[in-house]
Amino acid sequence: MLQGRLIVVVAVVLAVLCGGSTTVAETGIGVNWGTMAFRKLKPSTVVDLMKDNKIGKVKLFEAEEEVMKALMGTGIEVMLGIPNEHLSLLSSSPAAADMWIQKNVSAYIYKHGALIRYIAVGNEPFLTSYNGQFLNFVMPAIQNLQQALVKANLAGSVKLVVPCNADAYESTVPSQGAFRPELTQIMTQLVQFLNSNGAPFIVNIYPFLSLYDNGDKLGYGQMPIVIGEIGWPSDGAIGANITAARVFNQGLVNHVLSNKGTPLRPNSPPMDIYIFSLLDEGAKSILPGNFERHWGIFYFDGKAKYPLNLGLGNKELKNAKNVEYLPSRWCVASPSSDMSNVANHMKIACSVADCTTLNYGGSCNGIGEKGNISYAFNSYYQLQMQDARSCNSDGLGVITSRDPSVGACRFILGVTDKGSDSSASQITTYKYHLCILLVILIIQWIL
Repeated sequence: MLQGRLIVVVAVVLAVLCGGSTTVAETGIGVNWGTMAFRKLKPSTVVDLMKDNKIGKVKLFEAEEEVMKALMGTGIEVMLGIPNEHLSLLSSSPAAADMWIQKNVSAYIYKHGALIRYIAVGNEPFLTSYNGQFLNFVMPAIQNLQQALVKANLAGSVKLVVPCNADAYESTVPSQGAFRPELTQIMTQLVQFLNSNGAPFIVNIYPFLSLYDNGDKLGYGQMPIVIGEIGWPSDGAIGANITAARVFNQGLVNHVLSNKGTPLRPNSPPMDIYIFSLLDEGAKSILPGNFERHWGIFYFDGKAKYPLNLGLGNKELKNAKNVEYLPSRWCVASPSSDMSNVANHMKIACSVADCTTLNYGGSCNGIGEKGNISYAFNSYYQLQMQDARSCNSDGLGVITSRDPSVGACRFILGVTDKGSDSSASQITTYKYHLCILLVILIIQWIL
């Protein structure tokens, strides 16, 4: 009797906290779409950008409701990511796995819905820098998620994969490499699972020349390979520039489309490649380097950085349409003010906004002291939606209607995001996590 009542309680919790909208897609070249930006384009604008450029595959790093809704009915194939920090819960709770599949996959897969082909269980969870933090969660999470897909009658169409970084194997010559000793067992299990379920091995690798030469390590020489991330940054460091990015990415596309493969797999290029990335992400961590915010083939506002033929029908990239910019106003250093006390204002501005192009090797590194100050002031001003008070800086900043961009140094103009309700999205995410926690606690109480 008690169990029956508790089951009813669980059902009520699910309905009240987890309930939401019931609204619920061939090319070998795809893109990674990350959303760690200060000012995001509307998801519908980004999806239209992909459609205009005939990009038919996209890899997402997590399930965001607005993004998934924008992809519905487009025919764009989706690789949907699960962040590493979710693996612990998914590995320990079949109920949590069921709920994740229901909320983020089943809710969007139906006629004219989203075309979800893969679920990426974690993102490079075997990285050396993680010190084995996620190692024991991956396979249990995969097993729980696979069972959830079976229950949802989706196991035949949606495949589980694990994006792996190239540091998962050791060798001075890639074609003679082997997986790191501590990964041998789990990699054997993973490859066996992928093979038995008809799923590809996903590798994220830079640069392209060593991309999939590790294809015959555990006796699965015919397993299809997908390149989950590959690209070249365009700013923020020496060697990260527009010219290098264009040469690398165009060479990458040309090589893949040539079907040449590698010496180990001649005439067998990867079945798919996902260029890293679609858009610049100005809010990403710069711990690896300032270049981390400049991987996009498009700027944050959907403007193409350089001509690039993806081999998908357009000879060059097309810019995003209908982008809603803030008025043509910029904040710059006052030409008549003494800048001797500007250091603290610069520090404040760059601690909040993105100033990575000012660093050594960046596109704005050589524009002079006043130029550096102006760039920092403007980045903060645009981030604050052009609030006049954010430009004052004790009288050191002034607003101008003249674009202060210099050569390759592009002073940004902010975009609005009127079509997106980020606060609602955050509430939905909070409700989801609270829901999972409560269900787990109730289940433990029952048992």
